[in-house]
Amino acid sequence: MVRKKADRMRQLALEAIANAGSGHPGGSLSAADIVATLYFYKMRINPKQPAWSKRDRFVLSKGHACPILYAALAEKGYITLQDLKSLRQTDSFLQGHPDMKHTSGIDMSTGSLGQGISAAVGMAYAAKMDKKDYRVYCLLGDGECEEGQVWEAVMSAAQFDLNNLVVIVDYNHLQIDGTNEEIMNITNVSDRFKASRWQVLSVDGHDIEQIGAALDEADRLTNGPVVIIANTIKGKGVSFMENKVDWHGKAPNSDELKQAIAELGGVL
Repeated sequence: MVRKKADRMRQLALEAIANAGSGHPGGSLSAADIVATLYFYKMRINPKQPAWSKRDRFVLSKGHACPILYAALAEKGYITLQDLKSLRQTDSFLQGHPDMKHTSGIDMSTGSLGQGISAAVGMAYAAKMDKKDYRVYCLLGDGECEEGQVWEAVMSAAQFDLNNLVVIVDYNHLQIDGTNEEIMNITNVSDRFKASRWQVLSVDGHDIEQIGAALDEADRLTNGPVVIIANTIKGKGVSFMENKVDWHGKAPNSDELKQAIAELGGVL
């Protein structure tokens, strides 16, 4: 079921981006399996009570990938399929980055890279202070890990022993201008987290079973925060988008959309 949801979400995200004429397909597609596993397997949430105090929280730190998050919210019942057609339109609550004030199901407004994980650390710390048992999940981009603020947040999470925080790195190796190695080679992200006293897991970010198993394992690792390095492919699922940096922030035209939807097993 989660696999079908992931591919359905890919289709919805691409249709929304094409309709808007702008957006970020590459990173949305690479994150689809991760987001689907969170929303349709792991997280304790209730669309009928979006502000439920006991819900798990999700922060999309790589906020430009919001089309895949909006697709998950639509499939889960927070918003409607019709709402997706308003992506990036004037006065729409589905803007080019998540908006917690106007969009049901969004726990944190994000967009400025590096800031989302800081907010997630604050949420997890608040849960500890309030003696609440909800968990906080944060999806971080690999290019985003070049932001210094990320590592300040990482150190804080370890310092405060936030074993209710799980960060997932969408490690697709590409960012807007090229490969991570070309732009700012941070090397050995796993070792950096380990050096900051995080518990590190690694998965194929397109294997639903591996992602789910890692999220379950994170529940059992209680000696501080957990990071899951999810090895992914930018543009996953669409042949002409896979591993192509050009598709970081470009909308498909009508013919490209038709081909993409067909490759994902759907119909426009």
